[in-house]
Amino acid sequence: MVALSSLSPRPPRPSPSPATPRHRPPPPTPRVHTSSRLRGRTLRAATAAATTPGADDYHSTIRSLNSRGRHVPRKSLGQNYMLNSKVNEELVAAAGVEEGDVVLEIGPGTGSLTAALLQAGATVFAVEKDKHMATLIKDRFGSTEQLKVIEEDITKFHIRSHFLPFMKEKYHATKKLAKVVSNLPFNVSTEVVKLLLPMGDVFSVVVLMLQDETAVRLADTSIQIPEYRPINVFVNFYSKPEYKFRVDRENFFPQPKVNGAVISFKLKNAEEYPPVNSAFMGKRKMLRKSLQHLCSSSEIEAALDNIGLPVTARPSDLILDDFVRLHNHLTKV
Repeated sequence: MVALSSLSPRPPRPSPSPATPRHRPPPPTPRVHTSSRLRGRTLRAATAAATTPGADDYHSTIRSLNSRGRHVPRKSLGQNYMLNSKVNEELVAAAGVEEGDVVLEIGPGTGSLTAALLQAGATVFAVEKDKHMATLIKDRFGSTEQLKVIEEDITKFHIRSHFLPFMKEKYHATKKLAKVVSNLPFNVSTEVVKLLLPMGDVFSVVVLMLQDETAVRLADTSIQIPEYRPINVFVNFYSKPEYKFRVDRENFFPQPKVNGAVISFKLKNAEEYPPVNSAFMGKRKMLRKSLQHLCSSSEIEAALDNIGLPVTARPSDLILDDFVRLHNHLTKV
């Protein structure tokens, strides 16, 4: 694998060093169709990204955006397109994508990551909320059995109803699991993580490009800040997270205010995780209330007392080990 100067593997709380540019002249700035108010700012952002190392997808991204008279990416949808094809290759490699894999891609955008997945031999099921970009993806790759594009909001999409039949068809009824590989819109990252991680019976691994701060937080099992701890318990409950590498913001168009990062979640088998996941949905609600679909309040209170916790305990009061011990007591009831 080629080492990327724009990617920085993250030791604990690193001090990122700037990427060293390659010695080559910057590409000419192609025309981008934008409104007069945003034209100058958009072109400057695109030009800056074009001069970063490995900006191989710069022209193809701009051509894609122009191909159907498309204007600037929509901030409301969190659209920041990847310009560096080598980042896409590293993203695919982080998921271990190989010939014959079935991959769910969320928000394919202009199709730069889609192209890398197809090149690796995967069959891609792409879910795109933006109807213009969904049409663009279909036009770019034409008719191929290796790609299916669905125009839908992933947060409202029923994966089991629509993706499972597709996966079983491609895997010919074998028990092989699919993978998720996505350069995710930053504004839906936590929602998507909560949606995907409990699906260890469908996916073996979920590899996402998120905001750097979000990726660090989700990969850290020791965070004790109350507002973050429930999501950390949730992540570690359903998966084994691993921070892979940072991606400098200069690799995106338009350039966001923060760096990105790739994080991998190795999903646990469905039988491995306890049935107390409903406790995560309301961190301020007492467990004796949120777990009543499993046991009576008195039985939950007795289990809490047996593991040394107050009967008024809430999810934010527990660490991962507490949830495991609570599960073990409740399964005996």
